[in-house]
Amino acid sequence: MSNDQPSLFDEPADNAIASAVVKTRIAHLKAQLNTANHAYYVLDDPSLPDAEYDRLFNELKELEIQFPSELTTDSPTQRVGGTALSHFESVTHEVAMLSLDNAMNEAALEDFNRRISGLLKTEEPIEYACEPKLDGLAVSLLYENGVLVRGATRGDGSEGENITQNVRTIPSIPLKLLESEGLEIPPVLEVRGEVYMPKKGFDAFNENARKNDEKLFVNPRNAAAGSLRQLDSKITAKRPLEFCCYSLGRVEGAQLPNEHHKILEQFSDWGFKINPEMAVVKGAKGCIEYYEQLALKRDGLDYDIDGIVYKVNDIQLQRQLGFVSRAPRWAIARKFPAQEEMTLLEDVEFQVGRTGAITPVARLTPVFVGGVTVSNATLHNMDEVERLDARVGDTVVIRRAGDVIPQVVKVVLEKRPENAQKITMLKVCPVCESHIEKVEGEAVARCSGGLVCAAQRKEAIKHFASRKAMDIDGLGDKIVEQLVDENKIQSFLDLYNLKHETLSNLERLGDKSAQNLLASIEASKKTTLAKFLYSLGIREVGVATAQNLANHFLEIRSLVKADYDALIEVDDVGPIVAKYILSFFSEPHNQKIIDGLLQIGIEWPVIEKKSQDELPLLGLTYVVTGTLSVMGRDQAKVYLTELGAKVAGSVSAKTHALVAGEKAGSKLKKAQDLDVEVLDEPAFIELLKSHGIEHAS
Repeated sequence: MSNDQPSLFDEPADNAIASAVVKTRIAHLKAQLNTANHAYYVLDDPSLPDAEYDRLFNELKELEIQFPSELTTDSPTQRVGGTALSHFESVTHEVAMLSLDNAMNEAALEDFNRRISGLLKTEEPIEYACEPKLDGLAVSLLYENGVLVRGATRGDGSEGENITQNVRTIPSIPLKLLESEGLEIPPVLEVRGEVYMPKKGFDAFNENARKNDEKLFVNPRNAAAGSLRQLDSKITAKRPLEFCCYSLGRVEGAQLPNEHHKILEQFSDWGFKINPEMAVVKGAKGCIEYYEQLALKRDGLDYDIDGIVYKVNDIQLQRQLGFVSRAPRWAIARKFPAQEEMTLLEDVEFQVGRTGAITPVARLTPVFVGGVTVSNATLHNMDEVERLDARVGDTVVIRRAGDVIPQVVKVVLEKRPENAQKITMLKVCPVCESHIEKVEGEAVARCSGGLVCAAQRKEAIKHFASRKAMDIDGLGDKIVEQLVDENKIQSFLDLYNLKHETLSNLERLGDKSAQNLLASIEASKKTTLAKFLYSLGIREVGVATAQNLANHFLEIRSLVKADYDALIEVDDVGPIVAKYILSFFSEPHNQKIIDGLLQIGIEWPVIEKKSQDELPLLGLTYVVTGTLSVMGRDQAKVYLTELGAKVAGSVSAKTHALVAGEKAGSKLKKAQDLDVEVLDEPAFIELLKSHGIEHAS
C-alpha cells in the first residue's frame, strides 16, 4: 500500500456491509489497476512498475477476501490481463492461459510447499521443476501435423490476439517441427512460452532509435510486446526477438512424458528453445537454493528475468491438484527484488566526468530498487532529459539492474504537479567555471577547461606526461594520483615547480627516484611543437593531427590565432576538430597555462617551411593499419606527414598505399579489392630510408 494511504486492514471483516471508506478504496484500486492493464496490454506503454502494480493488486485481493460482498466479476483479480487489441483477429484459447500466484519470500514458498504436501497427503519431498521467469510476452503456438498454423498472445487468458505472421518472423520458432527416429509428431500440439528481446539486441535497438530520433523502449519486455503487436510483420522481422517455451497447452493424438521437465526436453527435440538454467529439485529447501543460485547469475544472463517459476514436476500430481479461479495450485512464482520503482525527482545536479563530460544526475526521494536503496540516478545527457520531458518535481520510474548505474527511464506524466520545473543545462562548468560546449550532432556537453578543471585534472596530467606527449619518465599514474589527491599539483605547470622534498615524501618514491623524476621533468622542457600540442589534450587531436598542425602553422602563436577557415585547411582537420581547437584556445584558463609553460622554458626547434622537393609524398594519401613491431602506428603516421603525405583513417579509391602490419583485418581486404598498393612493415621502412628517415629501423 502506498505510504500516503490509511491502513484498511485493521477493520473487522464484515461480509454483509463494507464501510464507505473501504468501498471507495476498492473502487479506486480497480480504476488504477484497469488503467495500468490498459496501458500495459493494449497501449504497450506501461504506466506502473511491476512492483507498484503487485502492491496495488495484493491490496485489492486482501480487501476482497475480507469483504466478499465487494468482489465483482469485473475486478482485475478475476482476470489475467487486458482485452485483445481490436485490430488483430481474436483467438479463443481452448485451454485457458492462466497466470501464477506469487511467493513474496522464503516463508511464502515454504507455505506453498506445505500446502501441496497437505493436499497430496504425503510426507515425501515434492519434486519441482524450476525455471527462470522470462520478462517478455506470453504466447501460444499451435501446430497441426508438425506445421505452425497459429500464434496468439495470452490476452485476458481466455481470448488473445492472432499474431501468426509476426511469430513466423522469429528465427527461434520452428515453422515445422523437427523429425527424428522414434519421436512421434502429434496431429495437434499447442506449445506455450515467452517471446523476449535479449539485452544486447535491446541496447542496439535503442541506440539506433536514439540516433534516428525515434521512440525508445523503456525495457526489453516493453520492446518485445511492442514488436509483436506490429501490423506490418516486416517491422517485427527487424526486431531481435527470441522465443523460449515453458509449458504444454494441449496435445491430441500422441502421448507425452509424465514429467514437466521431460516434456520440455521433448519440445527441445522438436526444435524449440528451452532455458538451459532449468533444474529439478526436491522440497522447499531445493527451491530456495535454486533461487539463491540463479540470483547470483541473474545480472550475467543475456536476457531479463524477473523471478523463478516452480512447478510440481509430476503431471499426474498436477492434474490431482487442479486449479483455483485464476491460477494452478501446482505452480507458483517467486520474484526477484524489483528492478523498477517509482519515486520523486527532487532536484538535478550536474557532474563533470574525467573527460569533461557534463552529466545531469537526478536527486531522488530514496527508494528501494534492485536490492539497494537508490537516491541518485543518471539522466545521461540533455537530449535524454528532453526526450523524457523530465522536470524537477516529477514522479519518475527508476530502473536498476545489477551493478548498472540506476537510471531514469520514464516520467509518470499523470502525476506531474503544476509547479514542476524544467531542467536546463548550465552555461559554465560547476567545478572550474570554464564555459560548457556542445558540438552539433553530439549528445554530450563538455567542460572546455581541460587544463584547469579539477574534475579532469588527473587524466589531463597523466596524458601530458605520457610517452607520446611530454615523455616524463617516472611520473606514473599512481604518483600523479598522489600528487593531485594531496593537492601538491593543480595543473601541468605545477609539475615544473615540484621540489625534491615533496617527491621523496610520497609513498613508494625514495630519494633516488625523486632525483630521477625531477631530472626527467627538467628534460621534458626540450620537446617538439607536435608533442607539445598533443600533450595539451585537445579533443580529437591525436599524434598525427598534432604533427599536421605543427607542419602547417610552424609555430604556436599562429595556431592560437588561427580562425575556423584557416584550421580546416590543415590535413586531417575537419569541421568538428576545428571547433574543438577553437574552443580550447579561446578559453582564458587554457591560455594562462600555455603561457606559463612557455615562460618556465618549454621549447622546441624552429620548424622551417619545407619546399615541395622536401615533401616527396605530397598529395599522396596513406592509411596505416595493423600492428607494427619496429614502430607504433602513431609514429608511422608522423613519419608520413613529415614527408608530406596525408594520412587517412579508411581505405578508398583515392588511397595511394596501405601500410599493413600484423592482423591488418578489413582494411587490408578492402585495399586488395580496390587494387591499392600494400606495404608491409619492412617495405615501409625501406620507403622511409629512401627519403632520408634512417632511425625508423
